[in-house]
Amino acid sequence: MTTVRRAVLTLPAAPLGPDNPLPALRAPAGAGAHAVDPRTLAELPRDMARGIGRDPLRSLLPAPVRDGYGRERTPADLDTIVIENDRLRVTVLPGLGGRVHSLHHKPTGRELLYRNPVFQPAAFALNGAWFSGGVEWNIGATGHTTLSCSPLHAATVRAPDGGPMLRLWEWERLRDLPFQVDFWLPEGSDFLYVGVRIRNPHERTAPVYWWSNIAVPEDRRVLAPADAAWHHGYERGLSRVPVPVTEDGTDRTYPLNSTHAADWFYDLPEGRRRWIAALDADGTGLVQTSTDPLRGRKLFVWGTGRGGRRWQEWLTEPGTPGYAEIQAGLARTQLEHLELAAGAEFSWLEAYGPIAADPATALGEDWSAARADVERSLSGALPRATVDAAYTAWREEAADLAPEEVLAAGSGWGALEVLRGGHDLPGTPFPESTLGPEQEPWRELLRTGVLPAPVNGAAPLIAPLVASPWRDMLETAPADPTTEYQLGIAQWHAGDRAQAVRSWERGLKEAATRWPLLYCLAVADREDGHPERAADHFEEAFTDHEATAGGTETATGAGTTAGADDDEGRALVATALGREALDALLAVDRPDRARALWHRLPDSARRRGAFRLIEVRLLLAERRPDEARAVFDAGFEVADLREGAEVLGELWQRFTDELLPDAYEFRMRPS
Repeated sequence: MTTVRRAVLTLPAAPLGPDNPLPALRAPAGAGAHAVDPRTLAELPRDMARGIGRDPLRSLLPAPVRDGYGRERTPADLDTIVIENDRLRVTVLPGLGGRVHSLHHKPTGRELLYRNPVFQPAAFALNGAWFSGGVEWNIGATGHTTLSCSPLHAATVRAPDGGPMLRLWEWERLRDLPFQVDFWLPEGSDFLYVGVRIRNPHERTAPVYWWSNIAVPEDRRVLAPADAAWHHGYERGLSRVPVPVTEDGTDRTYPLNSTHAADWFYDLPEGRRRWIAALDADGTGLVQTSTDPLRGRKLFVWGTGRGGRRWQEWLTEPGTPGYAEIQAGLARTQLEHLELAAGAEFSWLEAYGPIAADPATALGEDWSAARADVERSLSGALPRATVDAAYTAWREEAADLAPEEVLAAGSGWGALEVLRGGHDLPGTPFPESTLGPEQEPWRELLRTGVLPAPVNGAAPLIAPLVASPWRDMLETAPADPTTEYQLGIAQWHAGDRAQAVRSWERGLKEAATRWPLLYCLAVADREDGHPERAADHFEEAFTDHEATAGGTETATGAGTTAGADDDEGRALVATALGREALDALLAVDRPDRARALWHRLPDSARRRGAFRLIEVRLLLAERRPDEARAVFDAGFEVADLREGAEVLGELWQRFTDELLPDAYEFRMRPS
């Protein structure tokens, strides 16, 4: 009999910490790592180029940036949900994006995934905090979902075969879409079935992105039914190359044959069964297959270079074996987004399980024979028709069933959208009981037409909403500073930057607490090519916060309330504003003013790795290279260093020709 039960997993874990209190007005910091240069874009197939250019993110709104974590790990208990039959035991983390942490095959005693022995957030998600290992569900836009470290709703439901099924669901806020992920294990099955549905309840077309990312040990061979792949490296190119051996004579289906981090998007022919497998030296491993709508398959490798090795170590414990990722998505590449019509849905079924092929064939040089052998093994273990039939049964009999026992709670944002829009979403209820303090000001706006102002002149740090219906309500609400602040954020998200600036300037005239509006104006100046004015506004925002910090400020982000303690909240805002202001002042060569601001930072901020990095920049701007070198020699870690960041190497080269120490080598492309 299949069972679904709660459990606890204890791991060394770094706390997530509070969210950044400043609104995320800019596009993801690492977006450039996934870009394609214009010349390459012009040479791509027309539909691929359209998908790459479809609705890029203008900002991360309404999601917050999650950068409050560090690198000190202590044992912590993580809530899990375990799905188990007599063949498989599946461990899911509902509080961390619904990640599948483990897929254990009981007859052989093998772990089919790369299972990270620690929980260590790193800045890989679109909004920051992300962690490696297992199977993650990426929805929203190119990159790792903003829900990577967020709780999802979870409950049991009846599976198509009558047994228990685990349902996870949430409201994805970047694209304003609800989705669900259903897990079940048919009795006696070696395969985990995963049904996924994304719905568009709006009266407009929505851009959609989905990739299921599967971490596997990197000492594998990765096979998929393709003779070519789209290669994307960190040089912003995208080129079609042969598989398995590229033009330089290297078999790229072995992750350890690549020196640098890279993506290989397999070009699967139409009509072929969708699958991807990772096999060890014995020809055994993991296979993932799906119904046809999940079109794309990909291999991601870290490479054997110093940067890739450092990232691998950074994401887990030193000495832990490395991993690669095999992935499956709705488009051919992760750079593309699809269109989902109003009132429509995308849905499909995935299956994950063990595979055993003839190692002499599957690992041999004859690529056609290797693929055919894996496909024969897959067909024997799980025929294509069985997957298609399981999808039909799930979609027709189970996808709309109401949840039975609630196992975990997600956010209240879906409940707020259902309350506003009256959406009917069978199978994924968002009851009003899940509304919380973050949603309450917006519920009040919905009920009365007035967005409540903060008490006693406090900062208007309400978690923003930016969808057009909320923007319309803000435009007709009484125009106090809080409303102007939120209206400007919504207008900025919509691309109406000039009107956003006008709203913030209007709010500034009457605001008792000015720094939130000054911060927004500073970002607008920087984005619009006025760096000197931006530096002035950032510095003024920091100074205003100093002057008003005696008041009560509640900095509210997704799922956390930082600043319930006044001193903690003030330090959080001062740290966030100080980091922005120092960066802006150094960008326009104002080291004297940057140094003066540096001394006004909280002591806790100056000790953080991100500020040690700023200190290096400041010392170099002051022409003190020996002292800058001393900061490196003393050692520091920037906990939220972004994927693809090269700043450490660039600064090092400004005061020495020596080789960059391994501890600071995070570059993911050739020098």
